[in-house]
Amino acid sequence: MSASTVDSVLSEHADLELRLADPSVHADAGQARKLGRRYAELDPIVAVARELAAVRDDHTAARELAAEDPAFAAEADELAARIPELETKLARLLVPRDPHDADDLVMEVKSGEGGEESALFAGDLVRMYLRFAERRGWTTEVLDSVPSDLGGVKDITLTIKSRTPTADGVWSALKFEGGVHRVQRVPVTESQGRVHTSAAGVLVYPDVADDAEVEIDEKDLRVDVFRSSGHGGQSVNTTDSAVRITHLPTGIVVSCQNERSQLQNKARAMEVLRSRLQAQAEAEAAEVASADRKSQVRTVDRSERIRTYNFPENRISDHRVGYKAYNLSAVLDGELDGVVEALTAAERAEAVG
Repeated sequence: MSASTVDSVLSEHADLELRLADPSVHADAGQARKLGRRYAELDPIVAVARELAAVRDDHTAARELAAEDPAFAAEADELAARIPELETKLARLLVPRDPHDADDLVMEVKSGEGGEESALFAGDLVRMYLRFAERRGWTTEVLDSVPSDLGGVKDITLTIKSRTPTADGVWSALKFEGGVHRVQRVPVTESQGRVHTSAAGVLVYPDVADDAEVEIDEKDLRVDVFRSSGHGGQSVNTTDSAVRITHLPTGIVVSCQNERSQLQNKARAMEVLRSRLQAQAEAEAAEVASADRKSQVRTVDRSERIRTYNFPENRISDHRVGYKAYNLSAVLDGELDGVVEALTAAERAEAVG
C-alpha cells in the first residue's frame, strides 16, 4: 500500500465531491449516476484512510505527551495497536475490485431440460431473486416473460437496481448467479413420487446501458413487433406493442413487452441490448473470455451445473466453492446471503492472491 495510491484516491474522491455538487452535472442523469457510483465506491476507502491518518497523528501526540506525563503511555499503546489493524483494512479495500460491482444488473432465466418441471423451477428461481431484491431494498422490473402452462417460466428477462449509488451494488451480490442451476425433487407432474432432476439456466450481465461504449448501427438490427401475450399464449392487449430486436452480427435477441407503447418497449430493449453487447465486448477484450464465462450458461444441461437445490434433503450446494447448507426453503424465500457471502469471500481471497 503506497502513499501515492492513497493520495490518488483522496484526490479523485475530492474531485468527484466537487463535480457532484455542481447542478449542471445532474442535467445528464446517466453521467450523474456514473459519478455517484464511483464516489460511493471510493467513500469507504477514504473513510478508513482518514481514520488511519487521524490515529497516526493522535499516536504521535500521545507519545510526545507520555514523555512528560506517563499517564499518556497507555493511550499511546492503544493507538499503536490500532494502526496495523487500520493499515490491513485499508490494504484490503485497495485491492482491485470488479469494475462493475457498483452497477445494476440484467438477468435472464430460462427453463431447460425437464419440460414443465424445469419451467416451474425457473419460476422458483425468479421468485427467489425477487424476494432477495426486496429484502435488500432494490427495485425490480420484468421486461419480458414467457410463462408455461402450469404457472412456471420458460424465459424471462428482468432488471434489478439499487435505489441509491453504493460501492456494493446489485452486480456485486448477484454476479455469481450466472450458470446452470439443478433441482432434485418430486415434480408436481410425477404420479409415482419419484425424485427427478431438471435444470434451469441463469444469465447475468451488468446494466451499463448509460455507460456503454458500443455503437449500434440500425442497419444491424431486425426489429419485429408483436402482440404481448400471457399464460397459454393469450393476448393481454389489443395492439402490437411488444418489440423483439435481433442484433444480426451477433445473433443476440432481446424482447420487451411490459411497457405501454411500442416506442417504450423498443427503448427498454435497446438498453438491454447495449448492456449485453458491452458485456460481450469486455469479455472478448479480457482475452480470457472462455474462463470468465465458465459460470455462465452454455447449454442448459444438467451436467453443467453451478448449484444444486435438493428438496428431499432441504440442501443447497454451490459446487464452485464447496458451499453447502440445509436451509433450502429459506434460500428459495430470498435468504441468499450465506451463498453470496461464500462466493464473495472466495473472489476476494483470489484477488488478494
